[in-house]
Amino acid sequence: MFAGRHVLVAGAGVTGKSAVPALLELGARVTVTDGNAARLAELEGLGAELVPGLAEPPEGVGLVVTSPGWRPSSPLLVAAAAAGVEVIGDVELAWRLGQTMDEPPKWLAVTGTNGKTTTVGMLESMLRAGGVNAIACGNIGFSVLDAVRGGYEALAVELSSFQLHWSSTLAPHASVVLNVAEDHLDWHGSLAAYAADKGKIHKHSATVVRNAEDAWSSRLAAEHGNARQVAFRLDTPRPGELGLVEDLLIDRAFVADPAHNAEELCAVADVRPAGPHNLANALAAASLARAYGVSTEAVAKGLREFRPGAHRAVEVAEVAGVRYINDSKATNPHAAAGSLLAHHTVVWIAGGLLKGASVDELVAAVASRLRAAVLLGADSEVIAAALARHAPNVPVHRVPPGDDEPMSSAVEAARVVARPGDVVLLAPAAASMDMFRDYAHRGEAFADAVRNLPDGASDRG
Repeated sequence: MFAGRHVLVAGAGVTGKSAVPALLELGARVTVTDGNAARLAELEGLGAELVPGLAEPPEGVGLVVTSPGWRPSSPLLVAAAAAGVEVIGDVELAWRLGQTMDEPPKWLAVTGTNGKTTTVGMLESMLRAGGVNAIACGNIGFSVLDAVRGGYEALAVELSSFQLHWSSTLAPHASVVLNVAEDHLDWHGSLAAYAADKGKIHKHSATVVRNAEDAWSSRLAAEHGNARQVAFRLDTPRPGELGLVEDLLIDRAFVADPAHNAEELCAVADVRPAGPHNLANALAAASLARAYGVSTEAVAKGLREFRPGAHRAVEVAEVAGVRYINDSKATNPHAAAGSLLAHHTVVWIAGGLLKGASVDELVAAVASRLRAAVLLGADSEVIAAALARHAPNVPVHRVPPGDDEPMSSAVEAARVVARPGDVVLLAPAAASMDMFRDYAHRGEAFADAVRNLPDGASDRG
């Protein structure tokens, strides 16, 4: 499949570092290009030809493997398409590599605007609780190429819309689109194009899982009627669904005679972090785990043992009766809504780069829960205007541009207005790159500012 082929790898970052060694081991002739010469130099000595800044594929190239961050409009990728050269991403490469193995791992694939990483983490925990040699990989950080080559039985794969854009033959054992909301419109061009790329996860899937309460998730699943269809909802499940009955998560899909039978998975209290959005994530993960054959006992054990990743609804400290929660990963309005709706009375810290997304629906939905809002970042004025329209009685404090310690100022402003029993919540609804390296840097700045508050003795680290 790859031996003797001339393959061009576009991007010397994470994708390049995993793709190049794999392709060389398979006998391919590999050329790597990147606009960053220093990053390109990190691949010296592997046996690949390194050429900075290519705008078209060299003669003889039969395949381009691109970093998912490269837009389809990049001159190199446009030139490749015009020359009839196939362009794929690292995920598609990993899938094809797996098909050359005697016993390839089964893929349980997750995408969606929000909740991907939490769902994949829950799924990995369930699989391992069931005795499956499994690993979480993909957009979560561990390269799916390395995971495929790692000898695992099953992969809990987080896939971004960028990665799916460059995939064509991927055929998961089971797949889910958790939800779709406005995000990455600057890359995809429209919500419809973004959703279409998300929907590619189902194209060859054996079991398609949908969120019955998300219109886009349901619509994308309906396009693949030949697959087994399973749904989940935050309500009483119908036959073929997982859902909630009082304080229990219930399975009416992976049981004998689902029209008349159901099985208890776990208690709502077993799901952490709390909140409706994480109950949905847990039901999605359970759907994929059950599709693989994991027992209800393993689902419950996996959820009890799961710990969320950093900057995802993590309580930093309780100071003077006020809880400070870091959800810096809430980088779009849809994610922020889920975070805000998990609490009754909130001092909301928000702002950053909205990338064209609207916040009106978000603000209208959470207005009754807001004690106050503290805004910072490039698009703080857009959020302030939405608050004025939909929550005119909510006090708003704006951190002025040029503040040397914007997050410290934001946390101090929140402390002043918060009352015992409130939650001060960093759920920015926006990207971070206007003021911080990334969402993790932003979350760390929030946590540091909280720990520097007076009377921080109950710090939870």
